[in-house]
Amino acid sequence: MYSKKVMDHFQHPRNVGEIDNASGVGTVGNAKCGDIMRMYLNIDDHGIIRDCKFKTFGCGAAVAASSMATELVKGKTIQEGLAVSNKTVMEALDGLPPVKIHCSLLAEEAIHAAIWDYAKKHHIKIEGLQKPKLDISEGTEKGK
Repeated sequence: MYSKKVMDHFQHPRNVGEIDNASGVGTVGNAKCGDIMRMYLNIDDHGIIRDCKFKTFGCGAAVAASSMATELVKGKTIQEGLAVSNKTVMEALDGLPPVKIHCSLLAEEAIHAAIWDYAKKHHIKIEGLQKPKLDISEGTEKGK
């Protein structure tokens, strides 16, 4: 059901925890399944994501997606971090079951929410950054 990479990131998650005085913190959730993900970014003066940590309340796939997302953005520029999509996270994990795809979407939105928080704190506009959904289940009902 789950790939070896998903199981590895679930059983041995990378970058778990908080960053004191983080440059940006983003919290997103999914009201339908109860998963909550908080992403912490430490961004230097050159716009490089020097550190990334997470805290996730959710299933194994949510923990694995969070862990992989932190690995994907660490050392990247803000723009490169912004480009990390749910598809990128899923591919890096060698796939997720269809019922768990929302976990990778949570990871993408958590990164965006943390970058959004960074931009607000620094009073800057970041090209391509849109206000994140705090609840990814918003607008996913049939017909929306």
